[in-house]
Amino acid sequence: MSDVQQRIDELVKGNRVVLFMKGTAQFPMCGFSGRAVQVLKACGVEEFQTFNVLEDEEVRQGIKDYAQWPTIPQLYVDGEFVGGSDIMMEMYQSGELQQLLAKA
Repeated sequence: MSDVQQRIDELVKGNRVVLFMKGTAQFPMCGFSGRAVQVLKACGVEEFQTFNVLEDEEVRQGIKDYAQWPTIPQLYVDGEFVGGSDIMMEMYQSGELQQLLAKA
């Protein structure tokens, strides 16, 4: 495992809810990242870890390999990849995301 993959793995496994995004929860730098933050807040998640991929090019590329998922944002809950903002929105609308996060 490369250094960047190990760093990502530690972030994912060391936090219950992690969102790799462009920008921060307070200042999202793209619409998809902003929507992902809004969905988490709508689910009642008050504390979650974010990682701004715009500040670290290695992680920005490495996270795509880590999950075998080509886009950002990426949500992880309890060490498992959940998906990007479209999947988060679909899961939210069906109630599935709230159930997953209630366990977290």
